Amino acid sequence: MSKNKSQQSQSDRYEIRLSGSGGQGLILAGVMLAEAMGVEDGKNVVQTQSYGPEARGGASRADVVVSTDTIYYPKPMGLDLLLALTQEACDTYFSDLREHGILIIDSDLVHQPPTPDCFAFPFTQLAKTEIGHVMVANVISLGAIVEITKLSSKDAVKKVVKSRAPVGTEEKNLKALEVGFKIAREKMKSSKAAAV
Repeated sequence: MSKNKSQQSQSDRYEIRLSGSGGQGLILAGVMLAEAMGVEDGKNVVQTQSYGPEARGGASRADVVVSTDTIYYPKPMGLDLLLALTQEACDTYFSDLREHGILIIDSDLVHQPPTPDCFAFPFTQLAKTEIGHVMVANVISLGAIVEITKLSSKDAVKKVVKSRAPVGTEEKNLKALEVGFKIAREKMKSSKAAAV
């Protein structure tokens, strides 16, 4: 075990980056995830964000660092989880992912994943077909992250999504969250079955 890994397990620090392009709702998803883990679940959380000069279409990312201990440095030093909703984001940030980190991609928009060892979900397509609105792909991906990592309780993330969703879209967003839970649960079941 490397020194970094042992330090990480001692401090229980976990670093997440949600990345894609402006307009995909990644900043909001990062805020929701941080709020669910911090306010609702009582962990120490720092959330930072960055986006390109164009509000829509430019690069966008939200970083979340969570720990049960004090967080002395607010920015990620090595990602434990990377969500990439565009090919450009995947290409740009994959090198920041730790050796055994988790890569989650939108299979509709990332056509050349840098590794076959990733979770690929058609977030954008599911948002259109299951919910009827492409704008909830971020919430579907949030559900998948929570199901895969168990970093937040489902009740906490549901409460935050309901309170943060634009007025009138609460039910759509909660449904999107459930879709995310479901697809990740099914993918992990099939991965375990294949490994046996």
